Amino acid sequence: MKLVYMGTPDFAVNPLEALVEAGYPVEAVITQPDKPKGRGKTLLPTPVKEEAQKHGITVYQPEKVKDPAFIKILEEIGPDLIIVAAFGQIIPKAVLDLPRYGCINIHASLLPKYRGAAPIQYAVIDGEKESGVTIMKMGTGLDTGDMIAKVSVPLDKEETGGSLFDKLSKAGAELLVRTLPSIFDGTAVYEKQPAESPTPYASMITKEMGRMDFHKDAEQLERLVRGLDPWPSAYTYLDGKVLKVWKSEVSREETAAEPGTVIRTDRKGIYVSCGKEVLILTELQLAGKKRMSADAFLRGYAVREGMLLG
Repeated sequence: MKLVYMGTPDFAVNPLEALVEAGYPVEAVITQPDKPKGRGKTLLPTPVKEEAQKHGITVYQPEKVKDPAFIKILEEIGPDLIIVAAFGQIIPKAVLDLPRYGCINIHASLLPKYRGAAPIQYAVIDGEKESGVTIMKMGTGLDTGDMIAKVSVPLDKEETGGSLFDKLSKAGAELLVRTLPSIFDGTAVYEKQPAESPTPYASMITKEMGRMDFHKDAEQLERLVRGLDPWPSAYTYLDGKVLKVWKSEVSREETAAEPGTVIRTDRKGIYVSCGKEVLILTELQLAGKKRMSADAFLRGYAVREGMLLG
């Protein structure tokens, strides 16, 4: 079987590694072009490109996969199956129809929930008790193709977007290797998805999403903090400076103070009034400073009762 693998970020590294370890012949890896990073704008390879190069796999980095010249390259490779994991571009029909077994996607949610680009972060932000991975056959719709296999992963109380990302990457790798034999021998069961998803579309995460609106419930904000860790992080403003919030806790007390008001501080953290209950900011990072515990932060920065954040 000739396999082609398409992926870009860290999430897609474990499945590629699992394919190689299981002995599957990966003829080529398709990933996004290298991007400049840092002050020197040094071109850095994608995590998937680095993994492919470790195993001597040929790597292609088309600007657009719909480019006829790239599609011709795929036709020459002649893959039996294309595996996609967080690639970052919409796959055109010309590519979907090319392999005899089609294209399958490793999607980081229990479809039909959380179709879209950021299912991992939204599962944490929305307070889901479990997430998971679905192997699906790709069609022209956005994450609407037939489901082939699923695995559930429970979320713990301190789950962050980053920790769930790692769990689902490993779960997806294991599920992929278990599922491939059934695809090739014709025993896989393809289950159609309902037309509508029970959850809103999980659109791309933006930095602006991290701005904390203290009119919301403290529980909502605590989940936002965890869901946007490590990127782009939740934040507010203190004396006009960006204040990133890395960890927080909910205090069940109620207060009549305006949302965003600091009602008190102690060694545990900064207590901020919310639309419902109180949020304790326990790990912080002021613009230009290091990430630190609230106790250490308060020793170097005067945060007074009555100050307004945001």
